[in-house]
Amino acid sequence: MATSSTKRALIALVALASVAAAGLGSYVLHMRRSLPAARAGPAPGLLGQLPPDAPAIAYVDVAALRRLPNSPLAVILGLTHPNASEDRDYATFVRNTGFDYTRDLDRAAIAFWPGTPASATGDERLVVIADGRFDEQKIKAYALRSGTAIPRETGPLYRVPGNPAVSFAFLSTTRIALASGKDAEGLLTVASPPVRALGVQRRIDRVAGAPIFAVARTDNLPNNFYANFGNATRLEHLARSVEGLALAGQPDGDRIELALDGECDSIKDALELATLLEFSRVGASIAIGNPQMRRRMTPEQVAFLEQVIHQLQVNHQDRWVRLRLDITPQMLATGPLVPSPKTTP
Repeated sequence: MATSSTKRALIALVALASVAAAGLGSYVLHMRRSLPAARAGPAPGLLGQLPPDAPAIAYVDVAALRRLPNSPLAVILGLTHPNASEDRDYATFVRNTGFDYTRDLDRAAIAFWPGTPASATGDERLVVIADGRFDEQKIKAYALRSGTAIPRETGPLYRVPGNPAVSFAFLSTTRIALASGKDAEGLLTVASPPVRALGVQRRIDRVAGAPIFAVARTDNLPNNFYANFGNATRLEHLARSVEGLALAGQPDGDRIELALDGECDSIKDALELATLLEFSRVGASIAIGNPQMRRRMTPEQVAFLEQVIHQLQVNHQDRWVRLRLDITPQMLATGPLVPSPKTTP
């Protein structure tokens, strides 16, 4: 089954975090370098309309990426791939709504509340504020085929059933707000949200100059998240010491510069975490050279992992640890990030 464009975008956003979980890095050669903000800049105004208490926030400047036709990041997000709209269901959606994200979406800000893994019903919540070109009448008519309109003083809110259900409202002719999950409609009716927490805002400022970025609080994760560490108490301690993450993605010619900053609660824990990642990188390099391990993977997977191990760097300063990875055309040629051509049955 072909990978959807949305899933490809999520792969791009979490690729560096997945590498971090595997313990790849190159700390020793770089530990004495300074660690300035990855892509500092003012926060986009669109973020001001997101609920401020979300533990995870992401932003994508689609219009900026669309102007870079040779950028691998634009390709990963499906913005320039010639087969991006060949999926039959998506083509039907475009025809009925007049909206094609590869053409009409300019910017999107996302707030996310992940559910607890033990939850049987699921309590994830998601809010998206998007700017672009919308055919309001077509979109409303499409929603009302199965959904309902809810009158409000500020304008109608539309609820579309599904798993999960989605609610949305037009904030202007060029801006739309969507929400799903628990109390989705309440998330769209916040009149004057309070100021965002200082720590979250500081992490946003570190990466807000990039066309694609994400930040997350990690100081209040559910306890069952740490159950995966079993009896490795020191690893659990280091995981709990990470208070927040900030990810920035920046096209640079035929490369994608990815930087993931982790903020620890102490300099000591940051130093220990960075050192552990370096030893893990050495271990991963040895493991990938094991013939038995290589036989379990395709040649493309082996080539991709070898390049990741070679490219990834870890820097450390004060309470910050940075994973830095350049996605190269060679990695894209062998790895899982290039969109697969879609076929119509």
